[in-house]
Amino acid sequence: MSTTEAQDTTKSETTPVGEDSAVKSRKDRPTGSTHFGDADWDEERPDEIGDATWGEVAKACCVHDAKEWGKIFIGTCTALFFLYFFLVSLELMGSAAKVLGGCKAGGLMSDDTNPVAGLVIGELATALIQSSSTTTSIIVSLVGAEAISVNTGIYLVMGANIGTSVTNTIVSMGQMADGAQLERAFAGATVHDIFNLLSVAILFPLEIISHYLYHLTNAMLPDSVGDGEKWEGPIKKIVSPFAGRVLKANKDVIKDIATGKVESCDAYYPVLCLDGIEDYKHCASKCDKDAGEEVGVDCGRVGLITCDKTTGCPAFFQNGANLHDDSISGGVCLVLSLFLLIVCLMGLVNVLQRGLAGMSTRIIYKATNVNGLIAIAIGTGITILVQSSSITTSVLTPF
Repeated sequence: MSTTEAQDTTKSETTPVGEDSAVKSRKDRPTGSTHFGDADWDEERPDEIGDATWGEVAKACCVHDAKEWGKIFIGTCTALFFLYFFLVSLELMGSAAKVLGGCKAGGLMSDDTNPVAGLVIGELATALIQSSSTTTSIIVSLVGAEAISVNTGIYLVMGANIGTSVTNTIVSMGQMADGAQLERAFAGATVHDIFNLLSVAILFPLEIISHYLYHLTNAMLPDSVGDGEKWEGPIKKIVSPFAGRVLKANKDVIKDIATGKVESCDAYYPVLCLDGIEDYKHCASKCDKDAGEEVGVDCGRVGLITCDKTTGCPAFFQNGANLHDDSISGGVCLVLSLFLLIVCLMGLVNVLQRGLAGMSTRIIYKATNVNGLIAIAIGTGITILVQSSSITTSVLTPF
């Protein structure tokens, strides 16, 4: 790198955050270097990006005056604000999808079927309730209750992994206002889709021919299995309480329909709370049939929308509601969640663009050019923490 280019890079790195530069094109710079926010910054090819040193990256990241640090702090808080409500909108969208499609999804998974149908059913069920975690947990319950065979469960899980890629594709559509951003966001979102599709395309015929997954899981099964505890990721603990105050889906309805405990959702309606008090104890606590408890006398009854032990009943919960009322609530929450998702997405992208404005692409490329194996490990760790591949890929899409 020449001395002139180094001086140009240093100057750009010390420019106050968010401050516009008079130069807006690499063609106008003596060195030809590209900075984020230039009119032609997206025209630069990867092989044209120069190599920066880690010292330059550290300087661009950490060397700022008090005014710049103040802007960085405000920008970081704003980005976290939009990111939090972006995650809330995803959680709310998932709950709304469970309320709207829970009955149909439970009915789809109730039958033991052929491999191809099982694959399609798993995909459709996950697309309906927007949660592969919920779908797979229901599949595990069905297999445990011997409602379906292990082989059918394997095909349903494969389908669930295809259906879960719908969420981040929906998120990418929030970039429709800018054609270039939409192209990049959609390309990033479809990585998840293509990976899952290719994995299933390879493993699905192998499983049909050899049943190797069935034999492998059978060999891994211990002689005895005890009761365990449910682990909830830290992101869920942060996001779920807020989203749960708006809408909380009753996953038991989907499981009961899938396992054949009830024939339809009508068995859960009308919603009944003891003494008309809307809280978990009077509405959602389960009856002990062995003790002779009866619904309406000793315990309440909830439908597709339920209450939480900690946060109580959500805003869209209604005592005496029927299936149609809960479906309307789910539809309203779905529209609200999509609106909130788009607003937060636009705000998050705007804040990130302002924070990177004037930054040399050499610095950005050096800081984000992570080894493939390390990137896989990071993605695996994040997904384990948040307990949702949809959340991980949806959050990465705006970037």
